[in-house]
Amino acid sequence: MKSAIPFLSIVLVLYLGACIALYVFQRSMIYFPQPGGAADPAARMVLQVPGADLHVTVRPHPGPKAILYFGGNAEDVAANLPSFIRAFPEHAIYLMHYRGYGASTGKPTEAFLHADARALFDKVQRDHPEIAVIGRSLGSGVAVRLASERLVAKLVLVTPYDSFAAIAAKHYPMFPVRWLLADKFESIAHAPSIKTPTLILQAERDEVIPGASTARLNAAFASGVASLVVVPGTSHNTIGESPRYLEAIRKAIAGQ
Repeated sequence: MKSAIPFLSIVLVLYLGACIALYVFQRSMIYFPQPGGAADPAARMVLQVPGADLHVTVRPHPGPKAILYFGGNAEDVAANLPSFIRAFPEHAIYLMHYRGYGASTGKPTEAFLHADARALFDKVQRDHPEIAVIGRSLGSGVAVRLASERLVAKLVLVTPYDSFAAIAAKHYPMFPVRWLLADKFESIAHAPSIKTPTLILQAERDEVIPGASTARLNAAFASGVASLVVVPGTSHNTIGESPRYLEAIRKAIAGQ
């Protein structure tokens, strides 16, 4: 019995050490800033927000319609510009580089991402009153929260989750993730208040976001608000390569 006590003490110390490491380094495990960004200065806007200068890849276009795009945790959002220009010729396009991504300064956190999304929306709305919002993967949580707080014309969620905390807890079941996690992105808590017509795109073979998570988010919307479309033959990272991807988004934003 005495020999077991030191062993258990070592296990406890190692476990507590792992919990501390998860807490301290959690954001480096969530956010993977990409250097990218549009090379053409004419395709870039700088949005000054408290504590950071955000770079936004843009395609200016006159008229009431605009698209705001919030990408995944390891995505260079500027790479979407050519295809978005072709798919949405009547829209101004704004692709936000999170803090620390591209040439944006600062460090990303959930609170900052939500605040920055609101700041971008408010700026764009001055010139474009009809704003469609697209959020992919990590960005789906940003988009859901924004749509619950601002008057969004259309909402598109690509490979979304119901709760980032729930996803993390599934990946690390041996740790008290819900207590340790600072950035929880609880989309399921904000979905019920959204009245905007919403399209949810799910990858048939999504290996990152379980289908059950996306289904729970879909069920959280009020009746008739959200529609779920499964894109066949795609995974979490390849859904954008399917010809059905942009076509489904285009139809949703056009109200078809």
